[in-house]
Amino acid sequence: MSGSHEWAVELDAFGKSYASGWTQPRSWAVADLSLRLAPGQVLGLCGPNGSGKSTTLKALAGLVAPTHGRVYIFGSTAGSGPARAHVGYLPESVRFPVRQTGRELLRYCAGLAAVPARQIGERVDAALKWAGLVPAADCRLETYSKGMRQRLGLAQAIVHEPSVILLDEPASGLDPEGRLALVALIRDLARQGRTVVLSSHLLVQAEYLCDRIALLGNGRLLAEGTPAELLGADRVAPAESSPLEKLYLEKVRGC
Repeated sequence: MSGSHEWAVELDAFGKSYASGWTQPRSWAVADLSLRLAPGQVLGLCGPNGSGKSTTLKALAGLVAPTHGRVYIFGSTAGSGPARAHVGYLPESVRFPVRQTGRELLRYCAGLAAVPARQIGERVDAALKWAGLVPAADCRLETYSKGMRQRLGLAQAIVHEPSVILLDEPASGLDPEGRLALVALIRDLARQGRTVVLSSHLLVQAEYLCDRIALLGNGRLLAEGTPAELLGADRVAPAESSPLEKLYLEKVRGC
């Protein structure tokens, strides 16, 4: 398999190993992973800790190089200039300078992503509005909640209008309100025709949020397909929120 513009994301027998010591054999974080994702689709990488989800996302972002195999973004080798121009990335653990404001951070990120200076203000305003952060745009990040920081992380990932969005455990640590807001934003990215690859421990969420799901275990692909292909008649589409979540949101928003 060679890189093709037909696919937004391609992993061709991707493997990544690390040396565990001078006398120890190399340890494989991911081994022989092959996946393809069409433009505009949402792929969920699901599996326990250590299954290779984060390593796969970092390879797509060009942050780690394959030990073997190939990784492509719209036909360009991941990590190359053309591939990086297509990619927005939200790591699992987000660390922002707490003395900056949301607007200042996004302006900085837009500059790093080579957004033309004359367009930065417009792009930042659009990203703040999309993430629902306009009221807090000029507040320091030390005042942001966990959910607001996650939405800001999404905003920095899309401020340069990439075609492929990579999200590592985006719902981790969020309360029900933050999780539902995040799901709505991810769905909106898909409606815009963006390609999204996300990792998640929340299997039920992945089931109704993703077009395709890849189940990983010990760095290997265990199963892959659409939710219908994987689950068939057993698939149950959950509501936007459970009755308990609805009660929680009603009580919290009434405080």
